[in-house]
Amino acid sequence: MHFNLKALWLALGLAPFAAVAATALDYPTRSARIVVGYPAGGSTDILARIIGQWLSERLGQQFVVDNKPGAGNNLGTDMVAKADPDGYTLLLVNPANAINTTLFPKLPFDFVRDIAPVGGLIRVPNVLEVNPQVPVKTVPELIAYAKANPEKLNLASSGTGTSIHMSGELFKMMTDTKMQHVPYRGSAPMLIDLLAATVQLTFDNMPSSIQHIREGKLRAIAVTTAKRSEALPDVPVVADFVPGYEASAWFGLGAPKGTPKEIIDKLNAEINAALNDPKTRAKLADLGGAMMEGSADDFGKIIVEETEKWAKVVKFSGAKPE
Repeated sequence: MHFNLKALWLALGLAPFAAVAATALDYPTRSARIVVGYPAGGSTDILARIIGQWLSERLGQQFVVDNKPGAGNNLGTDMVAKADPDGYTLLLVNPANAINTTLFPKLPFDFVRDIAPVGGLIRVPNVLEVNPQVPVKTVPELIAYAKANPEKLNLASSGTGTSIHMSGELFKMMTDTKMQHVPYRGSAPMLIDLLAATVQLTFDNMPSSIQHIREGKLRAIAVTTAKRSEALPDVPVVADFVPGYEASAWFGLGAPKGTPKEIIDKLNAEINAALNDPKTRAKLADLGGAMMEGSADDFGKIIVEETEKWAKVVKFSGAKPE
């Protein structure tokens, strides 16, 4: 005997549950967007395009990257927090989301509360890198040069409060060095000036800098994770010279609070499939990333841990939004 499950639910007065299940079963029925809080060309944008292409091919609808730079990533996050919780507006979550929770005293949203975790993508080192004109090749040489020339080195970042900025602040804090912070609106414009030697160094996310490093246009001094990166195996870690130093950039997808669990689970399954697909995995590994397979809850735990960690650095550094 053939049963119409939806009709049965309606007869039992379970219409709301039927509607949610039907929505999840059909999802997606139209194009969706992945909001990126930075201009095109940076790490967050690169990753959004990789996962967006995967989701488009797997789910049969376009997942379009929507760059919404402004307010240190908060503009895009606010848009997603206020969007309909239907799975058609997603956020490329990045470390700035955790950092901004403390950096900005008054936000129009609560990141941990208002953005539901969908799934992690990759965790990558930041790279302490200099323009080749800077006369240093190691972390000890950089520390000595910075102490001999206080405030004369321009330490660039993709914006106040980004992981790039906070990685630099953590370095300054732990080495007692003084460098001038120069914020940009994203990694792409920052790298233009770093390549031109307008600024001298940065702690950039590896995906947006690795090609410049491989071509010799930038000099990698160290990576910020506890272990060396497979993508740059000859580059030491900062902690080899500054014991206890660790910073990394992590990325994933989020959705507005209230997005049906069935939709989140469907997206999470596709993210994990992407991370285990040889071609997609190779693209992400080539960017220097370590895969972050796991459930939505696993990603949620990482968000909470990182938010608490960077709150301490923000408070210690006294950083303020610009």
